[in-house]
Amino acid sequence: MKKVIKCGKLFTATDERVQENMAVVIEDNKIVEVAPAAAVDCAGCEVIDLSDKFVMPGLIDTHLHTAFDGRPGCMETQITWTAGDFAFASMKNAEKDLMAGFTTVRDEGSYGFVDVALRNAINRGDVVGPRMMVSGRPLGTTGGHSDSHYNPDIHGETTMGLISDGPDGARHAARYTLKYGADQIKLMATGGVMSIGDEPGAPDFTFEEMKAALDVANSRGHISSAHAHGAVGIKNAIRAGITSIEHGMMMDDECIDMMAEHGTYLVPTIVAAYKIVENGDSLPAEAVEKATRCLVNHGKNLEKCRAKGVKIAFGTDAGTYYNYHGTQTCEFALMQKYGNFGVAESLLSATKVASELMRMNDRVGSIEAGKLADITAFDVSPFDDIHTMENCTFVMKDGVVYKG
Repeated sequence: MKKVIKCGKLFTATDERVQENMAVVIEDNKIVEVAPAAAVDCAGCEVIDLSDKFVMPGLIDTHLHTAFDGRPGCMETQITWTAGDFAFASMKNAEKDLMAGFTTVRDEGSYGFVDVALRNAINRGDVVGPRMMVSGRPLGTTGGHSDSHYNPDIHGETTMGLISDGPDGARHAARYTLKYGADQIKLMATGGVMSIGDEPGAPDFTFEEMKAALDVANSRGHISSAHAHGAVGIKNAIRAGITSIEHGMMMDDECIDMMAEHGTYLVPTIVAAYKIVENGDSLPAEAVEKATRCLVNHGKNLEKCRAKGVKIAFGTDAGTYYNYHGTQTCEFALMQKYGNFGVAESLLSATKVASELMRMNDRVGSIEAGKLADITAFDVSPFDDIHTMENCTFVMKDGVVYKG
């Protein structure tokens, strides 16, 4: 039986328009027609009445970690949890993401390939969650972001990162990660905020190391992402052929010009640093200090990126400290506050632009005939109040209603 969704206000994400009194016709898991409600024959169809809602495509979060839940001690779970523990936690977090309106996500690094297993379980219909693109174990360097700082006499797998040094090591790590089911390669190009003893502005991987890893990804048709705060690491990653820069909080003007020239995407993840600074009293002082430095110029740089035409995709780093799954839609309001994003611009970043980054725009990212029926709805238009994005009231993924 066909479904007809009657939409009071409809943002298709094919452009910036909001249309009124429209209908979306769905057959099986695909959209077959988008037309004025008065022109659609509903006879014999299941009618879903969202005529008092703001309707738009399913949201896409291009940067989160299903393995971590945002608690202040979430990173310490790597010391005591097994892969089974992470698997159960990941299932719960993924369901929260779906209920918040995220029908597609990109997991930016998990523990022990748990994200690969979760993606497969969701695809089989064994568990409920968003459509997932996964990174497997992210690639890092000795002493860099994603490495551990345990006693050197402690051996075995002590971190979620796949630690490699030198071009040959990076090449092997990329092949290994893809071998076990990753959809993309994730590189830790610079130090980070939540890691111990490294510097977010300093490069970790060299250009030659990143080039070796990315040659593997690019030759096999996979996209890639680079955790990168500092300018040198960002530039090395762009030159090496990266698809997207994650965070980018300490970029300079040359970075912005290079991203615009190369078509490199930026995923700002404002909320990740914001939540650490906001809750600084209960977090490690080192992480708070680094997050403060990262955030101070982020808004100005985002405005420069927008002015230069850099492609900016929505991502939140959900799972980091106080950045809980299912609540990361506060990023929309932060995009207004820190980067002066317009409402339509921010909505497009989480739909059309995000789908293009993930090379899934033939299936998701907009409401139009031929696309998968991923649809969300909100009680209030975000053009009236951007905070309404924090309260999704209807979720459909693949033509199945999960909320509402």
